[in-house]
Parts: sequence; C-alpha cells; structure tokens
Amino acid sequence: MVRQRTLKTLTKAVGVGLHSGQRVELTLRPAQPDTGIVFRRTDLPLPVDIPVSAQAVTDTRMASTISNGGAKVHTVEHLMSACAGLGVDNLYVDITAEEVPILDGSSASFVFLLQSAGIEQQNAPRRFIRVLRTVEVREGQGEDLKWARLDPYHGFKLGFEIEFHHRVVSSTGQRYEFDLSSGQYSRDIARARTFGFTKDLEMMRARGLAMGGGMDNAIVVDDYRVLNADGLRYDDEFVKHKILDAMGDLYLIGKPLLAAYSAFRSGHALNNKLIRALLADQDAFEVVSFGHEREAPAGFAQPARAW
Repeated sequence: MVRQRTLKTLTKAVGVGLHSGQRVELTLRPAQPDTGIVFRRTDLPLPVDIPVSAQAVTDTRMASTISNGGAKVHTVEHLMSACAGLGVDNLYVDITAEEVPILDGSSASFVFLLQSAGIEQQNAPRRFIRVLRTVEVREGQGEDLKWARLDPYHGFKLGFEIEFHHRVVSSTGQRYEFDLSSGQYSRDIARARTFGFTKDLEMMRARGLAMGGGMDNAIVVDDYRVLNADGLRYDDEFVKHKILDAMGDLYLIGKPLLAAYSAFRSGHALNNKLIRALLADQDAFEVVSFGHEREAPAGFAQPARAW
C-alpha cells in the first residue's frame, strides 16, 4: 500500500520571524500515524497544540496563520510547502515563538531539515482527498479579478499566473505549471524566495510587518531592479514562489490533494477560501487510499528524491 510518512529522528533550526523579527527555535519531531502535522507552542506557560486544518487558519494577511484558542503560529506556509513537496504526513513542530522562522525566505532550508532527519514510511495507509468535480472561488472584477480552482486530476499539479504592474516582475516568467509527479519539487520550486518591494516596506513596518525581512531572506525589488547581489535563483522565481505558497496553503487541508490547482493572482486568503469551499461540498471530494502502489498516481508511492 501507499504508506504514511514521518521523520526518522528530530531536527532543529534557529532563526527569526519574517514579520515579527523575533528569534525563534524550531524543532521537527516524528509523529505517530494519523497524527497529521501539529504545531506546538512550547514557549507558553502551558504548551498548546495547533493541528493544521482549513478551519485552523484564522489570518491570511501577508501569510497563513493558524490558531487554537489564543495561541497562534504565523507564516506556516513555507514549512507546510516543504512537507507537501516531500510527502510528510505526520509531524510535530515545536516552536518557541508565534512565527515560524523565515530562514532564507524559501522552503529550501525546511527541505534540508526534513531530508537530514530522514523520511520513513509508516505502517498505515496514506489518505488522500480526491477532488471529484470542479470547485472555484473568485473575487473582484476587471483589473481586480482573482480566482483559484481545483479540478479532478489523478495526481497533483499546480498552474499559476501572476500579474504585477512592475517592470522587473513583468520582465520575468509570469506563468508556470508544476506537477508533483516529476519528483523535482526540491530542484524546481523549493528554492523560490518570498519577495517584496521597497516602496511597500515603510508601510509594512508601520503595521508591524516585515520586521525581520532583508536581502538574506527575501527578494527585494525597487522601481528598476532586483537589489539582491546574487540576483534571482530562477528566471521565473516570482511566480514559482506563488506556487510554493499555494502548495503550503493547500496542504493546510490536512491531507494531500489529488487535484489540478489553477489560479490567477491568488494568495493566502483565496487559497484558504478554496479548500474551505471544497470541504463544504460533500459531493465534490472523497477520501481515498491505495492498497497497491500501482494504483497511485505516478510519483506518489515513494518519498521524493533529494536534491
């Protein structure tokens, strides 16, 4: 059968939160089958567990935030994207502050942590959410239109189109499609960094955001050029980061999706609205497992390859 996966051993990292600027220690620990991915705020007087789910998402301004009662964890999407890309089902994420460390601004550091700890299969069937009919959410009209959609597909692929009226972004690739069956998440998606514009930085910091941001953990763009000395990691790094984010946002549904995701100018809020819309329509999906590897979509039976 296609089995659930967790880590072989624990692994740790230390960094700062992108928006809070706070120092934070992160520990990734193995978890039993059917645990899912659970964030644990270990800095609180009584540690609080926050299991990931579509309903646990309580804020989508600039990042995806999950909550349980008064306990929150901000900016979970890059770590969740790495878990989705490598097929990690069960994991405890111990965290000593309210924001996941940004590290280098991509998922690459999380991929390295997960693969360094080792990924092992567990004696329990992996359960997928298979989309049976199209679900779509839309916002705005005309130049303000944005949308996201899930279509039936025997596998998991994502297509994304961005539209920034900015000379630097417009000169790069604005559309990209990625199929998880390629086994190339680590190579083709994970290294794409978050990005921001200098004209927005003062406004964001006035709102208490991007306090830990800089050119070591983000692409920074002024009106004319990318300011990072090493330039872009991919010619189409901007749109690839949007795919990276979408993978993390969608994995907050709690199980891997079997679907084709497509989006135009979507973001954290619309991605969460999409998975909530899917779950609200009982006829639009089913939960399945595969008794034999040959029944599963290509690339889903074995853990993803390393770099």
